[in-house]
Amino acid sequence: MPAKIIDGRKIADKILNNLKSKIKNMKEKPGLALVLIGDNPASEIYVSSKERAFKEVEGYCERYKLDSNIGELDLLKLVNDLNQNPKIHGILVQLPLPKQIDENLVTNSILPHKDVDGFTSVNLGHLMSGNTILAPATARAVLHLIESTGTGIEGKNAVVVGRSNIVGKPVALMLLEKNATVTVCHSKTKNIAEHTKKADILVAAAGKPKLITRDMVKQGAVVIDVGINRVNGKIVGDVDFENVREIAGFITPVPGGAGPMTIAMLMENTLKAMELANKIK
Repeated sequence: MPAKIIDGRKIADKILNNLKSKIKNMKEKPGLALVLIGDNPASEIYVSSKERAFKEVEGYCERYKLDSNIGELDLLKLVNDLNQNPKIHGILVQLPLPKQIDENLVTNSILPHKDVDGFTSVNLGHLMSGNTILAPATARAVLHLIESTGTGIEGKNAVVVGRSNIVGKPVALMLLEKNATVTVCHSKTKNIAEHTKKADILVAAAGKPKLITRDMVKQGAVVIDVGINRVNGKIVGDVDFENVREIAGFITPVPGGAGPMTIAMLMENTLKAMELANKIK
């Protein structure tokens, strides 16, 4: 029997509708600043979808489109201005950035309570210590998708393929927090299949098309595919969806799985950032 498909769009729409109901009755609206540098087509799509979703929930949104030749100091000045702007509760600088700009420096220039992506060293440090302020939106999306299946995480073997600061590491930490036994695989792991075959929960976040094949997956596993890869003009994940679906218990599609859920989690983070800002006031 093929796996049940986890419909990320459907779950995300429910979250966004709840947010819209909350925001509708608020005097102050959560404010999000989206900063896009250069003409990366993928970044353009991501930022547009975030902007569209934020406007749909009736939040306040400012979008900044900057030239790819912008200097680091000019970008840091903009981030500083947004840090000081009381109408802006969340700041998102879309990655990747042009070569002349230090991504780490720019990310860490965002005030932690306005860091709705959850990428600053402060927020990642809080996540590590179990004292989360704002967790990375994609990692939150992954946990939400797993929990939507009714699968208990505690005591399960969870394998995360990929160790990026954006997805792999935060997901591993959040699964540990939920008492899973966590293994992280990466490009230097020998015989990845040896680990993935034992996974009750398998998260693929390596950025390699169809890396996870049917013979690498345990019967009945929950498979969450975070990969977004362009192959012959089509978007595909890190999982060989059609074949893995025959053996998994639950599986997310690409597109339509982790992507819409990440946007929903970003909207939730922005609302939380507004609440944090009001506490600080």
